[in-house]
Amino acid sequence: QVQFVESGGGLVQPGGSLNLSCTVSGVDLSYYAIGWFRQAPGKDQEGISCLSPTLGISYYTDSMKGRFTASSGNAKNTLDLQMNSLRPEDTAVYYCGVEAYKCPRGGIVYDYWGQGTQVTVSE
Repeated sequence: QVQFVESGGGLVQPGGSLNLSCTVSGVDLSYYAIGWFRQAPGKDQEGISCLSPTLGISYYTDSMKGRFTASSGNAKNTLDLQMNSLRPEDTAVYYCGVEAYKCPRGGIVYDYWGQGTQVTVSE
């Protein structure tokens, strides 16, 4: 059974930072890619970043490059997402997902995903 623990969301002012963390159990990341995607109210899902077991970390959206940094967490089977210079348009539910063998095209369709963590950027 694949299970996710996503944490780190919350309310932050524009320009602030948050660090999201995702720990997954029930899969071996030697054979699964793990990534983050988000969904804002009324908008389509948007891929953020993905860690492939063979190709390392990739990013999907130019608007987040340089502001968002994904990295393997200190704990096993963990992927962190450091988000800096947050903007109101970053407000969304952030999801962690895993996909067998490789990162999904577009970064939004995963085999399994968690419940998500809410990020709200507002004054």
